[in-house]
Amino acid sequence: MPTARTPPPPGRSADGETLAAIDVGTNSFHLVVARVLDDRAFDVLTQEKEMVRLGRGGGDMKELSSEAIDRGVAALARMRRIAAASGAPVRAVATSAVREAANHDVFLHRAREEAGVDVEVISGTEEARLIHLGVLQALPVFNKHVFLCDIGGGSTELLLGHHGTVKASRSFKLGAVRLTDRFFPGGRADDEAVAACRAFVRSLIWPFHREVETHGFDLFVASSGTAEAVAAMAQAAGDRPAPRTFNGFSFPADGVHDVVNRLVRARTPAQRAALAGADPKRADIVLAGALVLEGVLETFEVDEVTISGYALREGVLLDTLQRRDGATLHHLSDLARTSVQLLASQLDEEPTHAAHVARLAVRLFDETTDLHGLDRSCREYLEAGALLANVGLFVSHSQHHLHSYYLIRHSDRLAGLTDGEIEIIAQVARYHRKSAPKDRHPAFAALDADDRNVVRTLAALLRVAIGLDRGHAAQVTDVRARATRERL
Repeated sequence: MPTARTPPPPGRSADGETLAAIDVGTNSFHLVVARVLDDRAFDVLTQEKEMVRLGRGGGDMKELSSEAIDRGVAALARMRRIAAASGAPVRAVATSAVREAANHDVFLHRAREEAGVDVEVISGTEEARLIHLGVLQALPVFNKHVFLCDIGGGSTELLLGHHGTVKASRSFKLGAVRLTDRFFPGGRADDEAVAACRAFVRSLIWPFHREVETHGFDLFVASSGTAEAVAAMAQAAGDRPAPRTFNGFSFPADGVHDVVNRLVRARTPAQRAALAGADPKRADIVLAGALVLEGVLETFEVDEVTISGYALREGVLLDTLQRRDGATLHHLSDLARTSVQLLASQLDEEPTHAAHVARLAVRLFDETTDLHGLDRSCREYLEAGALLANVGLFVSHSQHHLHSYYLIRHSDRLAGLTDGEIEIIAQVARYHRKSAPKDRHPAFAALDADDRNVVRTLAALLRVAIGLDRGHAAQVTDVRARATRERL
């Protein structure tokens, strides 16, 4: 017979703390609140989904409308209140709609001030990695060579992984909302538009063929609302009841083709909403999303699809656990370090010099901790900025610090880092020479006061470290610092 237990304090369950993650997507926002079991597992307590349609536009999503921002901020406020009821701190990440919008700062500011939510903007590569983390929680695929496809509203992420490691990934501007606006305005379709959309999808994803051939795969996994919507229609076509959950549900690729054919014959959203197994809320965009899935299956000769019920938001939860416990991320010795070193090796002609400067820079950081008071994550930003400071030489020696900033800021290879972290690293590299940081520089002025202090301090340390290896001969092997009241 069960006995009464004292309720846990806010923010904790009987077994552990609670955490919340919000996926700020182009089409919908997703909230998950979970109880922590250990540093690699959690138990989902609450899930919420709201169709926001934050991003619209058939080409680049250059601007968020004021109405979309209003909807997004209101949705975030509601989700934060749900998380607060469980005492769960919230981590929110935004994908392509916010990533591409020129006015995304307006949304981020209002989200912080009005909804009380700090939203991180993540790159397509980081988005794929986090989705992969979520899938590894949902399916027993750690030992398999996995080919993952996640079709969102603004982008599609393709990833090849094995033993929890990302072997290759790519983000494509192929989302259900984006393609609907481009090829099927208002959700209406005709044969010419369908053919054009099919050709466009295949032309964009074809370059990933080399990675697929190189790494191969044992299992094809699809996540996202589009994938589940297609799976539900494929299941309903056989007059079979829908499973309680589609997580782990597998069906042949032919089932996707059958669903696409039915969607194509239904020319309007109303007609699609009436199809067996269809989700009326997705009736206007499901055709575009299904065409992306069909294109991936045909291009890469996939025979069977397995659905993952977990995706980005669950990956964010697991990533948050690992960040908190220092298992990965804020330590560049892991994934982020690997991606930084890879970018440096590809673009810097003297990676040995960069590595030596980075060693001197972090020694200076450690020796002056009592003076600057920055935490360990800033040490990692300094190391990354030092390793990447000269990648701009790949473009030109003249103004190469500015080129370094641009290449770092717009690289799609820096996995394991948030958009804000990449910005700080890029600015540290940008200020390794020439002008010191100034408030009249737009990118620097856009940082908050704390981050401006971080960039000033780290750039100063990097400049000293560079000066200690001016001849690129590693003659200075180590450095110590001693502070007095008047000098260092």
